[in-house]
Formats: sequence, C-alpha cells, structure tokens
Amino acid sequence: MSKTSEIVAPEVAGGESIAEMVRKILVQLGEDPDREGLQRTPERFEKALRFLTSGYRQDADTILNGAMFSVCYDEMVVVKDIEVYSLCEHHLLPFFGKCHVAYLPNKKVVGLSKIARLVNMYARRLQIQERLTSQIAQALEEKLAPQGVGVIIEARHLCMVMRGVEKQNSMAVSSAMLGAFRESKQTRDEFLALVRSGK
Repeated sequence: MSKTSEIVAPEVAGGESIAEMVRKILVQLGEDPDREGLQRTPERFEKALRFLTSGYRQDADTILNGAMFSVCYDEMVVVKDIEVYSLCEHHLLPFFGKCHVAYLPNKKVVGLSKIARLVNMYARRLQIQERLTSQIAQALEEKLAPQGVGVIIEARHLCMVMRGVEKQNSMAVSSAMLGAFRESKQTRDEFLALVRSGK
C-alpha cells in the first residue's frame, strides 16, 4: 500500500443510519427530536457530515493524474491562502484556516486548481492538523517527484475556542518540508517570504 492509498469509510454497522443515531443522541442530551426545530435535524446532520467527510471517497490519483504536464521549469510554484475547513478527529469540531503549498518542479507541473482540490480532499476527513499538512506534502512528492515540497497550514480550532482552554485568538501553525525545502535554508526562506508577503 502506498503512503497516499485511500481509506474508504465503512458502512454503518447494524444497518442503523447516522440520522437514526443522531436522533438517539438528541434524546440523550435531553432534547425532544420531534419538536419543530429538530424534526429534520438528524437527516440534515447526516447530509452535512457525509459532505464534510467526502474526502474518504476521493483519491489523489484521480485528482492529479489528468492535470500533470511535462515542462522545462524549475522555479518555485506557490499556491497560497487556500481556504481549509476540516473536522478535528478528537472532538468532531471544526478547525479552519489557510493552507500554503509550494513545490520545485522536476520536469513536471500540475494544474494549480488541482492543488486546492488535493487540499480539500484531505481536509474533508476526520483529521488532525499535523497529519493533514503531512498528507498534502507526501501526495505531491509521490505524484510529481519534484525537487521539493513545502506545506504550511495556519488554523483556528473550535475545540480550543469553544471548549477546553477557550482561547479565542489562538492559531495553530504546522509545516511539512520535503526535499529541497528541508535541505536548503534558502529555499525554505524564499517560501516563507512569499507566504508572508501578502502578494
């Protein structure tokens, strides 16, 4: 199994739907799932959750393979400020922010929109920010075989904002640097400068 092989979410055991289980959760919380505001909530929740975890039903090969091109270009390619929305696997609460991706081509480039789609694919799973950062970098390294890849994610986690320490202004930053981005301080510094430039 390759390091970017995909996991397919299993069907719900016992044949009980997510909506039916949510209805039971509402009862356990002391709510009446039959009251007007909650009557369709279990079904709406199931639909939303299936969308927010749709990345399990996608794979990097399908996203990237049709948009890779052979070119003689070896300067840094950066796609910054890609919006990220994901669900923390520890509390099933959202975390959200921006992802910055860079790579140094080695005879191959990929369509820019595909990088954003790759970020979305991994974000639409139950995640931790560190794994999400690493998965994006490893997928690009495996599929493009570039000279190097750099990924930075800056995100706010509602599990810290709404509960726990309740720090409303906290921001988590994670990075994955592979190849030239790990080995060369100059390459790393160029990437960081481009991310911070606001241009």
